[in-house]
Amino acid sequence: MNKERFVMFVNRIPLNLAIIVLCAIWLLPTLGLFITSFRPQQAVNESGWWMALAATRPGTDEYQTYCGQCHGENYNALPNADLSSPDLIAQYRRSIQLSGTFNREYNGVIHIPEDQHPDAQQTADILDHLRIASGLQESPPRFTFANYKDVLVGYSARGGTYDEVCAADGPSGTRTCDFWTDATAPNAVLRGMINSFIVTVPATFLPIILAGFAAYALSWMDFNGRRVMFAALVGLQIVPLQMVLVPIFRMYTDLGLNGTFLGVWLFHTGFGLPYAIYLIRNFVGRLPADLFESAYLDGANHFTVFRRIVLPLALPAIAALAIFQFLWVWNDLLVALIFLGNNAPVLTYQLSQLVDSLGGGWHRMTAAAFISIAVPLLIFFAFQRFFVRGLLAGSVKG
Repeated sequence: MNKERFVMFVNRIPLNLAIIVLCAIWLLPTLGLFITSFRPQQAVNESGWWMALAATRPGTDEYQTYCGQCHGENYNALPNADLSSPDLIAQYRRSIQLSGTFNREYNGVIHIPEDQHPDAQQTADILDHLRIASGLQESPPRFTFANYKDVLVGYSARGGTYDEVCAADGPSGTRTCDFWTDATAPNAVLRGMINSFIVTVPATFLPIILAGFAAYALSWMDFNGRRVMFAALVGLQIVPLQMVLVPIFRMYTDLGLNGTFLGVWLFHTGFGLPYAIYLIRNFVGRLPADLFESAYLDGANHFTVFRRIVLPLALPAIAALAIFQFLWVWNDLLVALIFLGNNAPVLTYQLSQLVDSLGGGWHRMTAAAFISIAVPLLIFFAFQRFFVRGLLAGSVKG
């Protein structure tokens, strides 16, 4: 390695370190979310994701705090109260039965003084710990697919998992305990994902097609008011959609479009067109004029020029626009909630139902997050080679 290359390598070290730090800042929370999505609820409540590989039983800290000093680490320090005995622990099927022993006297001493009682959740954790230690139940796995399964079937109850409830209670109400039947039910997330596809795909292609024609017309067709029209389109980008929700809702009611996919497609198309036209027009407007002049001299009409010349050359801008529009519509909740509601609930609506008003069931949202971003990630990686080129469309005039 010569001196110049060595100096260049050293000069790049701060830049490379900064990039690594920035990547770590972005990726570390995502990694934590991903690991948490595979952890059981009890493990999530007791420890952070970085403790996922630690081989600790549930309720270990609670046991050490309230019981370890007297009963010992092996649970048998007191001969008359061997907590490793399954016969003894089997007497306490519920945590309230265990808490009933706290105020009793053993050898003239209160079991646990009043001001040192564990709360209800801690007592339940201690009982789970003792049931595992005594062999009455197996230790929960460190990782599980239960969160993903709960999300796909739309199970949102606070207690247990879908599999546990089906094993204990069997079918009940709308729950058949057959995974594929429940996963395709109207209130299931999988059905919401299908509805999101039905909404997103047309709402992505329609603005692209219409914006392509408009961009070509604004760039290469001479007509009065062209610049004014383009300036108006640029200004429409700053109009928030919340301003027109009520008027369009009333208009859709008169036209019978409320609760239909067509209404949502038209709404997203209308609000996606200003930016779509702006992006594609900036790209198409920078194409060499010689290409169009040669095509016109050869007898090509506007549609032929658009199809044979503009579309292939504008592919980077179209790909970037497709990514933006797809992500916008896929992640939308407000428009789908207003114009579709629970008639055809989309993925974002279904995911919002997984957490109750008290925050219960939030651990399932970690799995739901990765289910919801799986499709956008596939779209991004499929078009990412065009993405940067599309973002820079028209930024440099050559």
